[in-house]
Amino acid sequence: MSEQQHLLEMSHDENGLGKVEIAPEVIEVIASIAASEVEGVMQMRGSFAAGVVERLGKKNHGKGVKVELVEDGIKVDVYCVMKFGVSIPVVAQKIQDNIRQALLNMTALDATEVNIHVVGIQFENQKVEPEIEQEV
Repeated sequence: MSEQQHLLEMSHDENGLGKVEIAPEVIEVIASIAASEVEGVMQMRGSFAAGVVERLGKKNHGKGVKVELVEDGIKVDVYCVMKFGVSIPVVAQKIQDNIRQALLNMTALDATEVNIHVVGIQFENQKVEPEIEQEV
């Protein structure tokens, strides 16, 4: 696959200055940060490889988010652990709204799908467990 198929080209007015392309990794970072900001989200889940890389010192800001470029737009999948006692449907809706708004504000792109996958519940007195995760 060529590099061009992995970039999103923003629609813009023709002003002769060139074009703007956004890598899917940028969308992953924006979506991950937007999801983490929602009250009730305890942590994001990434892949096993991302966990190993993060232990080696490189921070993975796109953790827990998978972006697919589909024919009709952008599909975002979010994998997160929620706080015990929160309303999962309410928090999931807030995550979807926050991600959609952040993408629209920062990139002028509208996601066609924002899917929330709750992969765990964390109790208040429970320590944040080391991430031994499955491949997302």
